Amino acid sequence: METERTPQHSPQDPPEASARSVPEASPAAPSTAPAVQSSDGVRIPRHARTSLTAGTALGGGPGPRRSPALRRALVAAVAGGVVLGGVLVLLPDRSRDSAPPALGPAGRAAAAVGAGAPAAMPDLTVLIGAREAHLRAHPGDDQSWAVLGSAYVERGLRTADSAYYPKAENALRTSLRTRPERNVAALTGLANLANARHDFRGARKWGEQAVRLAPRRWAAHAALLDAYRGLGDAKGVGRALAKVRKLRSGAAVRIRSGAVYRDRGWREDAAAALTDAAALAETPAERAACLYRVGELAWERGEPGDALRHYDAALAADPDLHPALAAKGRALASVGRTSDALRAYRAALARRPAPEYALELGELYESLKLRPAATAQYDLLRERVRQGGLGGVNDERVLGVFEAEHGDAGAAVRRLTAEFKRHASPENADALGWALHRSGESKAGLKHVESAVKKGPRSALFAYHRGEIERALGRYGAARRHLTEALRINPHFSPLRAPAAHAALKSLGDPPEGGPAQVYAPRGAPIPKLPRPTKPSRQSD
Repeated sequence: METERTPQHSPQDPPEASARSVPEASPAAPSTAPAVQSSDGVRIPRHARTSLTAGTALGGGPGPRRSPALRRALVAAVAGGVVLGGVLVLLPDRSRDSAPPALGPAGRAAAAVGAGAPAAMPDLTVLIGAREAHLRAHPGDDQSWAVLGSAYVERGLRTADSAYYPKAENALRTSLRTRPERNVAALTGLANLANARHDFRGARKWGEQAVRLAPRRWAAHAALLDAYRGLGDAKGVGRALAKVRKLRSGAAVRIRSGAVYRDRGWREDAAAALTDAAALAETPAERAACLYRVGELAWERGEPGDALRHYDAALAADPDLHPALAAKGRALASVGRTSDALRAYRAALARRPAPEYALELGELYESLKLRPAATAQYDLLRERVRQGGLGGVNDERVLGVFEAEHGDAGAAVRRLTAEFKRHASPENADALGWALHRSGESKAGLKHVESAVKKGPRSALFAYHRGEIERALGRYGAARRHLTEALRINPHFSPLRAPAAHAALKSLGDPPEGGPAQVYAPRGAPIPKLPRPTKPSRQSD
């Protein structure tokens, strides 16, 4: 940082002289002397000249000549004074508050979207309006196109309105066309868009491109981690999580760590990571997302009361968090508060008409013997899947699960087989295995369900599917064990299938007395002799 400006030379003064020599200073008015440069190019400000005696020369001019060593020492001292002055200028002013100004709504939303964290709906609205207005005046701003596209993705996720996804794709591709080289923000936005559409192959492609261009960009690795989770790529998930944790800390990292731990069945680690994330959250929307996930863990381990407390806390922090509202309906139904559960589900569907919410509400109506109301929800599910498809959303798994349980099992097998080839996640493996069983191919279905149990989370639904398929195959001991496990994990995991698990266990009855026959040696068979233990050798000191 410059401390003085180089003086402008008059037309009469030769530049060579003013650059190389210091005119004789007047002792009476040293502060009016101009700044000069030494022969080494070091600028000397006015205040530095007061320490020089009249007639002192740095590289010529009037005054007694100095030795070269003395001249160099003097130049170094003056240069040090210049540097010290620059450092003092850069030091913060302790007399004023140096804290940065608080971000406005658009700034908060942009920061959240860029960091892969949830953004509040009002802030998103302000950000989208501001970027749209800016781009009407400046259509060549590639960075603003990328921010706008990412904001559209977040808005589509928060509202389940798939109409935002084509707008997001148009904005992100416009950013790429405007700056096709090293446009990491647009590539990361396209990866997040593909994840939102459940196109995890596409998300992997865009995410890997972004990571190659910017290996230290945290948001790109986070998008790639989500893609690997959707693909069921355990090794890719491990690599991406390690990179994410290396590059950053805080709530956003712990949210993703908790999700990965949950997928691996490490419930205690997942709960610890997500609880820490809630404590470290910087915005209400981020804290709400953490609390919702902690509630989901409580629900999965069969603790609906604890889950309800976390869902209520999440909704208090962010009333627009519709997943917490739907999850609250599920937990209320499990504790017998059916009317409250129906209201919660209806409110969630009014805010975000997601097909999975319609499926859950339809099954709740069916468990209450309200078949016409259930049919209406199933019709809504089909319509929402169709509308989502117009926006590029892949809801084949939800539709396949519905068809396997309530519709055409053969159609479910075809849908889920194609989906499993695209995305071999444990959830898709379990759904395909159950559809195969429902279509009469129980042996083939069991292989897929066993794979889901082995690679996926500790799920009551997975255990139930496995036990029912084993019961159909005549493997009664294994069926009894896995049906019991499903009810032990979560006694209320489904309003339809939890009662079915109880009925199946009742039909199987108690195991026969004496235990399995293979535990005992056949009658008359020789008893094998065990090898005699050898004495440990005595070691010398």
